[in-house]
Amino acid sequence: MEYKHARYSSLLNKITNKDKLFTGDYTLDPYQNCEYGCIYCDSTLDETIYIKTNATQLLKKELEKNERGITIVGSVSDPYQDAEKKYKTTRNLLKIIEQYDFPCHVLTKSNLVLKDIDILSKMKNCAITISIISLDKSISDIFEKKVPSPKERLQTVKKLSETGIKTGLAVIPILPFIVEEELENIVKSASKHKAHYILHKHLELKGDQKNIFIRTLEEFYPYLVEKYEKLYGNSYKPNQIYISKINDTVKKYCNSYGIPNKV
Repeated sequence: MEYKHARYSSLLNKITNKDKLFTGDYTLDPYQNCEYGCIYCDSTLDETIYIKTNATQLLKKELEKNERGITIVGSVSDPYQDAEKKYKTTRNLLKIIEQYDFPCHVLTKSNLVLKDIDILSKMKNCAITISIISLDKSISDIFEKKVPSPKERLQTVKKLSETGIKTGLAVIPILPFIVEEELENIVKSASKHKAHYILHKHLELKGDQKNIFIRTLEEFYPYLVEKYEKLYGNSYKPNQIYISKINDTVKKYCNSYGIPNKV
């Protein structure tokens, strides 16, 4: 993985269509591309991480001229990938967001977010969503081997919640035929670790990412390849029957364990 420094002309992106999943008005990615290399994510395709050297100056200017709204931090690339240990771009941007009193919603897989509790706890309207695909580390090691373990992520949810920060768990993406039987245990674990909500979304496979994912299936789950081809057909998402079934299943378990299925 290679780090390169670059200057950008803009940082904050206005969401034009209603964001029902993360309920944001803007998106902001402290880094371009992601070194976690999760097999299901199209950020896997580029091995160069760009450090936005003028990010803090840009954000100050953009927050001054934009209407107040919820900023989703880490919409494409994880804001707490390993580069953050050295460059602290995310931490510096959160300081500015807090200074300008903008609400924010941080999306991450990393327990590195715990280092910024001092800033996040001061924000009047802040949510943190930690994503997970399975409670089984062996599954995580196949599809997202560079990220903290499922156990570490659940502990991160608990620690954040115990500080008073609104924190949820996202089962994103749900991997067909691999994790459905875990969904109840995931919701149960989320409740046990004091998650305030559960989010979920089906797996999308676009462009070259579909080929990468299918090659991984061929290596570890060869018996599922044909099922995936039938489920997805010529689309980048599963058929609507499957999506509706998953939505109903997660909603049922959330109701059972008394945890909202939205932020």
